[in-house]
Formats: sequence, structure tokens, C-alpha cells
Amino acid sequence: MSQQQPLLASKERSLFTQLVKHYEAKQYKKGLKAAEQILRKNPNNGDTQAMKALIFNSQGNSDEAFALCKVALKNAMKSHVCWHVYGLLWKNVRNYEEAIKAYKFALKLEPNSLQILRDLALLQMQVRDYDSYLQNRRAILQSKGTNSGLRQNWTALAVAQHLAGELHDAEKTLTTFEETLRNAPSKSDNEHWESVLYKNSIIAETGETERALDHLEAVFKNLLDKTTAMEYRAQYLLQLGRKKEAEKAYRALLDRNAENRAYYDGLREAVGLAETDSEALKPLYDEYAAKNPRGDTARRVPLDFLQGEEFRKAADHYLQNMLRKGVPSTFVNVKALYADSGKRETIRSLVEGYLDNASTPMTNGTSGQHAGDEGDKALKGPPFDTSVLYFLAQHYNYHLSRDLAKAMKYIDRAITARPDDVNLHMTKARIWKHYGNIKKASETMEKARTLDDKDRHINSKAAKYQLRNNENEAASENMGKFTKKDTVGGPVGDLIEMQCMWYVAEDGAAYLRQGRLGLALKRFTSVLEVFETWDDDQYDFHAFSMRKGMILAYVDMIRWEDHLREHPFFSASAISAVDIYTRVFDDPNLKLDSGANGMNGSLEGMSSAERKKAQRKARKAQEKQEQAEAEKKDAKKTAGAAAEEPKKEDKDPRGAQLLATEQPLVDVMKFLTPLLDFSPKNIKAQHAGFEVFVRRKKYLPALRCLLAAQSLDSSHPTNHEQAVRLRHALKSTSETLPPKASEALEAELSSVIPRDADLLKFNSDFLAKHNESAAHVQASLRVRQLLDPETADDNQKDVIRTLALPSVSLEDALNGLELLKAWKAPSRYREDYITAAHERWPEATAFRTSQAVNGESN
Repeated sequence: MSQQQPLLASKERSLFTQLVKHYEAKQYKKGLKAAEQILRKNPNNGDTQAMKALIFNSQGNSDEAFALCKVALKNAMKSHVCWHVYGLLWKNVRNYEEAIKAYKFALKLEPNSLQILRDLALLQMQVRDYDSYLQNRRAILQSKGTNSGLRQNWTALAVAQHLAGELHDAEKTLTTFEETLRNAPSKSDNEHWESVLYKNSIIAETGETERALDHLEAVFKNLLDKTTAMEYRAQYLLQLGRKKEAEKAYRALLDRNAENRAYYDGLREAVGLAETDSEALKPLYDEYAAKNPRGDTARRVPLDFLQGEEFRKAADHYLQNMLRKGVPSTFVNVKALYADSGKRETIRSLVEGYLDNASTPMTNGTSGQHAGDEGDKALKGPPFDTSVLYFLAQHYNYHLSRDLAKAMKYIDRAITARPDDVNLHMTKARIWKHYGNIKKASETMEKARTLDDKDRHINSKAAKYQLRNNENEAASENMGKFTKKDTVGGPVGDLIEMQCMWYVAEDGAAYLRQGRLGLALKRFTSVLEVFETWDDDQYDFHAFSMRKGMILAYVDMIRWEDHLREHPFFSASAISAVDIYTRVFDDPNLKLDSGANGMNGSLEGMSSAERKKAQRKARKAQEKQEQAEAEKKDAKKTAGAAAEEPKKEDKDPRGAQLLATEQPLVDVMKFLTPLLDFSPKNIKAQHAGFEVFVRRKKYLPALRCLLAAQSLDSSHPTNHEQAVRLRHALKSTSETLPPKASEALEAELSSVIPRDADLLKFNSDFLAKHNESAAHVQASLRVRQLLDPETADDNQKDVIRTLALPSVSLEDALNGLELLKAWKAPSRYREDYITAAHERWPEATAFRTSQAVNGESN
């Protein structure tokens, strides 16, 4: 192994310089040619091999790049270039810890390299190692490089100090740089004034509000972002108790934007009014309503605090004004008021009164002001009537005031009056959805789409409803109307490339319902990759934002990124992926029944011979389909197709390789770890964590998930089921836990279930306590089935009996059907269940089809 590589001759040194330039210019073919010329004479030159590896990596050959870089390191272990390249390779595969190790080794070999220092600092920021980042930023600023004193390096140091909690040092750094400026910055120097405003926010964060205000007053006239500066000033004045000045500041902000609710809240505090002081607050909002006759906020906000007859008058005025204009979002604007049952009832009586002509228009005497001379005609004309019908349909479709029969009656009347209105048909589709009739909901939303086939929103809604009805191909075809035609993978491939998460997540959920686990897992993995890409994308902004001086936006982005995986799309997809992996662990045969072969979960209940026959048939169908797809791709390869870079093809489009994993409980951790880290208050995430850890026989982490779930909702039915399962697992296991682990486990679990508890009795007591809740009864029956399989018949009959409970919901009923399928209950029980459910929910698709009886998801 060579520790020190020999120096290159003059010609080869010149070629190496060209090689680096070709790489930076992305001229990879020329770069490889230069590398080959050097290696012909110097076959073991580590630096050249490292640069060649870097080009391989840029061309997508990651494995070859790593292999060649390791050879380069053997040939030149003390070359900072080789270690730097090795770090870059690790960075490109998102293994930041290994990349940081390589950079640090490179820095030991070349302590004065600004490039390595910068790359290391950016990665330390990426992994939020603020202390090390701060240390490196100091080193960059103190280095002797020609560009070390640039503003961006001072700014980066201040940001590092700020994020590391050293607020006074951050302020001092920015002030020191300002003092080094020889010429006063121009008024158009956005970078400078952004830095000044950033410094002001840091002063405020130290708690020195008075000083922050003084500083802001001193620089205010030169700041370019006037709105942010005015907001800061108003907040400071309010915090300092200077109410008169704060009132003036908030009024100035309202003059700029009278639709910002936060400004009204600030003004209310400044004038010293309580949130419930409706008598004093109403004139304040009336003042701005008069100033902004076309505005909404000043008219809508009073509805939150007004009560009784005052509320009725204000609501009457607001609703008639909005309905007369035909504003489609009227119901959306007021539905937050429905949490108050009195206001909900008042709104209902008012709007039904409009329809019956039972109330006098504009009872507060302001109709002439807003409706003009033809106000009464507008209130009684067809547009007004249709708006009222539309509102009532939404009112009765809303979960707090739901009466689906009335909702359907009103929406049908509205559609009769205005058959081409897209919004009306969309609402009808939502009503069918709440009936449980997903098929009719999908058909109705598709009809709405045909009324305006150039509207992306209704097109997306139609596709979403088709996915809810498990019509993946139809949804893809609809979305294909607005996607690129030549993308690998068709419309879905383009949607994944465009990071259209709602579609990818819904597509995966549809495949999961159909039992097509491979495709479902493929989609959920795509969602995971989108979040990883977003996380990775911030890397470029660590340098870019400092260079462009966009500091406030950059700090906001960093804080947003820290909570990125709390997003509902990520948590829902991760929970579904965990479900798939646990299913595959429990039944490895599901790897063959992935839906990648189109079998739709149909192996369930088959004999061994039937299963093998079905698998052979499915494999042949899959091979035939793949061959057809390959032929289609070949046909598209025309003479002009080779113009640009070759398009990357997915080698596992149906997720078969993902599903065929030999270690599902290891692979699942890429979903579960961020799920538990970033969504600790999501009870479904804690339940998913329990399912994984209990299968891995990691009982302490399983218990932690159980206790976290208990703290979030102590009465959740799944908590009871998982607690009993954990106690049962501990009693049944033959493995001996380490004494300390066993002691800690027992101390915590005993608070939920005593060690010597009779689990059957414990479960019976739970059932007796919660016998009016279908979800709790189902959880209890799952436990009884686990503890005493001989009770299977009784359990299945008891599941059917839950349909008679007064509080049972459609969701409970669907869960009960899934429970019978999971138990592989005889068809007679499923038929009885579906018959009983159909009587209660006659429109629900799940209880109207033969597929439900046969065990297929709908």
C-alpha cells in the first residue's frame, strides 16, 4: 500500500488540471479521456483515479465509483484529494456521517484547504451539528484565503452562532462586519438591509425588546422589506406596553392589508379589549368593514365573538351578502362556527328561512347599502336560490350537522336549477362518499370533471375519487391529461418525478386496499424518497442563501425542515408501509401475492395445490405483461430519442423486489425511525412502532410505544389490545431478558396490567366496561381470539352483533368486516355481517357487492 504517490510530470499535471475543469463543466467524456491519458503513464495515480471515480458517480455508476475510489485510497492514503472525493461519494448517497469522517481526514492532511472546510461546514449544517459548524465557520473567516472576508462568510458565522444559541455573539459578528465597511451601503443594497433586519430579529430574541425597537427605529427608513419591519415594530411596541403607539402601528398595517387577521388581534390587544367584549369589539370591525366594502375579514371575524341576537343579525347580513354574490366558499368560511351548537342552529334557521322566504332580507337594515336598488330582486332570483340550496347541501353533509338524505335532496334541487355547475356535482360526490357509496361518488366526480375538462383542480379531484374506488388505471389516465407524454413510467412516473405526493400516497392506499402489496409498497417508498429529496435539497441552500443574503428566509427554512417529516402525507404513508412489512413478516407467502402479479389477495383460503397453481398462472400473466411493456418501450425508441441523457428506467416498477425482502423488520425501520422521531404525538405511529418492536422481541421499545400511546389517549381500544399482547408475549417467551431490562419492563408494564393478572378476566372486564362502543368491543374480541382460539365462533357472532349498537359508525362497520376477513371467518358469517350492515347503510358500496363476501377489498 502506497502512502505517498509520486508527483506527476508536467504534461500529466496539465492534463489533471484539465480533468478537474472538465468535471466542473460536466464534460464527462472529455474528463474520462484526460484521466485515461494520465493513467496510461501513471496507472496507480490515486488523485486521477479519485477524479475518475467522481465522474463515474456523476454518470450514475455509484458502485463503480466507490470501488475505484477505494483503489485510489490504497494507492494514495495520504492524498487529501482522494479523501475529499471519498467524502463527496458518501454525500451523494446521503450517508452524511461517513462523508463527514472522510472530510475530516482530508482536512488533517490539508488543514488550509478552504474547499474542504466549506464542504465540511455545509455537511455539519445539514446534520445540525451546530457546535462543529460554528467552529468551522470561524476557521473559514480566520483563514488567509483571498475570499475569506466576504460578507457571506461573516453572515454564515452569525447564522451559526444564532442557531447554536449564542445570540449576543451573532449580533456582535454582524455589527463587526458593518463596522468594516468603508463606504455606506446604498439604499438598494438588499443584501445589506436584509442582514440589518436579521440582526434586529436576533436582538429581539435575546429578550431586549427596547433595544430591538431602538435599533429598528434607527434603520427603518432604509429597510427594503417595509411590511416585515412594520410588523416587528408593532410587536415590539405591544410587548413594551406602549399601547397608543402599538395601536397606531397596527392601524398602519391594516391600511396596507385589511385581510390579515393577526393585525386585528394585535389591534385588539393594543386598544385593551378582551376577546369576549363584543360590545366594544364590533364597532372596531365595523369601522374596517366600512373602509373595505369588498373585504371579508372585518365582516367574518365578529361572528366568532358575537352571541344571541347580535350574532343572528351579523350572520344574517354576512350570509345574505355572500349568498347573493354566489361565493362558493361561503359554507367553508362559516363552518368553524359549527363547534357552537347555538350558532350552528341559528345559521341553519337563517338559511332555510331564505329558501322559504320566511325571513325579511337584511334584517339589520343594511340591504340597501350592499344590494343596491335591485337588492330584493337579487335575494329572490335563481342565483340566490341556488346558492342557498348549495349551502344547505353542504350544511347537512358536514359531520356536525349531518343528515345525508336532506343533503342529497338540496343538492339535487340545486343541480336541477344549474346543471352545468361543477361545484354542485363535486358536492354531490362528497355526499355519496359519506354515504359510503364510493362507486357513485367516483362516477359523480368524473361527471363533474367532464363539465370542465381543462380545469386541473376538478381533474385531480376526479382522479382522487377514482383511487378511493380502487380505479388506479382510470385515475392514471385522467392525470395523464396534464402530465408529460414521454416520461418513463407514464403519467404515474411523471407525477412521482414532479413530487405529486397526494396522488402517490392515494395510489399506494388503493393498491393496499386491493391487496396488491408490491405496488402499494412501491408508492409508499416513493413518498419516503420525496421527503428524503426535500431533506437533501436544503444542502444547496446552505451556501446559496449566504451568497445571496436571504438570511431570514433561510433560517425559516431550516426550522421548517426540522419538522418536515411531521407532514401528514409522510406519517400516513409510513404507517401503511409498516403495516405491509409486518404482514409480510407474519405471512411470507404474501411476497408472492403482492398484486404485482395482479392476484389481489386471492391466495387467502386456498389449499396448497390451489395456491401453487394460482401463483404459476399469475407469474405467466406478469411475464406476458412485462414483455408487452418492453415491446411498447422499444417501439418508442425513434431516431431522435437519443438526443439528451439516457432516461433512468425503474428496474422494479411493480415493487416485487421491495416486497421480496428477507428481512422485513429491518427494512421497515427506514419508515418507522423518522415516524417515531418526528410524529411522537401521532397515536397511530406509536401503535405501528409497537407492532414492529413486539415482533422483533424488543419489548422495552414496544413498551415505550405503548406508554406513549396511553399518554396520548388512555381510552383508545388499540391500547388495551396491545397491552394484553405484550403481557401475553412476556408470559409465553422462552427467552430470558437481562435482569435490569426485565426489572424496568416490569415496573412500567405493571402500571397497565399487573404481572399476575388473569388476562381473560382482564379482557372480560374491559369488554363489560366498553360494551357500547363497537371499536372497543372489536379490540376485546381480537384479544379473546388470541388468548382462547376455541371461542372463534362466538367471536365472529359477537362481531356481527356490534352492528346493532346505537353508536356504531360506518368506519366501525368496515373495520368489523376486515376483522372477519383477517380471521378467515366462514362465508356464512361474512354474508350475515354484510346483510346486517347493508340494512343499516344501504348505500355503502362495501356492503352491496359480492366481492365483499368473497373477501376482496372494495
